[in-house]
Amino acid sequence: MSIKVQNVTKIYGEQKALNDISFEVNSGEIVGLLGPNGAGKSTLMKIITCFIPPTSGKISVNEFDVMNHPIDVKKIVGYLPENNPLYLDMYVREYLEFIAGIHKLGNKTKERVELMIDICGLEIERKKKIGALSKGFRQRVGLAQALIHDPSVLILDEPTSGLDPNQIVEIRNLIAKIGKEKTVMLSTHIMQEVEAICKRAIIINHGKIVADDATENLSKHTFNKVIITVEFDKSIDTANLKSITGVLKVRNVKDNIWEVETDNKNDLRPEITKFAASKGLSILTIFKEEEKLEKVFQELTKKSK
Repeated sequence: MSIKVQNVTKIYGEQKALNDISFEVNSGEIVGLLGPNGAGKSTLMKIITCFIPPTSGKISVNEFDVMNHPIDVKKIVGYLPENNPLYLDMYVREYLEFIAGIHKLGNKTKERVELMIDICGLEIERKKKIGALSKGFRQRVGLAQALIHDPSVLILDEPTSGLDPNQIVEIRNLIAKIGKEKTVMLSTHIMQEVEAICKRAIIINHGKIVADDATENLSKHTFNKVIITVEFDKSIDTANLKSITGVLKVRNVKDNIWEVETDNKNDLRPEITKFAASKGLSILTIFKEEEKLEKVFQELTKKSK
């Protein structure tokens, strides 16, 4: 077990940032932590990485309690905060050597710095000052400092925030590569990022966990429904489409295109095809689509307000 969170609550004054949350992350998992602004994601990550204490509850990382053994936790955890604080007047290599010194890597420093420069794609920028780097390369430096002591657990807070589309893909691919060998927890607002990288998603809202499941199962378990989109060659009566057994809702998207909502136990495409034949209609397109994670996120965080 890499991360174990037990009944954790964090209170700032009168605000309850985290409200009695519990979950576990197994070794080798890549878990996405989702939630709107102010949900408690960053607070949770700061507690896991020993930057702030919980008001109550317990967190352990590889069986080390974050309150009783913070130094041991920091030795095995790599952390990239959301604002990625870097020393802008330092050169890339100089900064990584400095971080290696903090971790007391000794005679392993040169080897680890070279490896991080290679893994994080910093070769062409290694002789520049960090302040002269683009935001994408600064994020790479942030990942390099989080990885330099070879931690078994990696905590990444909004690692692609503010990057352009090309930079997002580059950092996303880098995280996926790193995640093959480490336990990774990352927070993000980008649903496609979670679907592309993470095998599991934890959705948090107002300090509470509102969903926790494999990304591929989350929509099924949450809403238990799918959408079938069908386009006919001519107009139809909505009431007739609603009369098909198993149809929950029908929505006219535009012209002759319809969205038919049903539960995930029934594939109504054969029934819709029979319906079309009985009405003398031709089906131009028909496909089934489960609720997207983005829609799941919106529905869950809206429900919890």
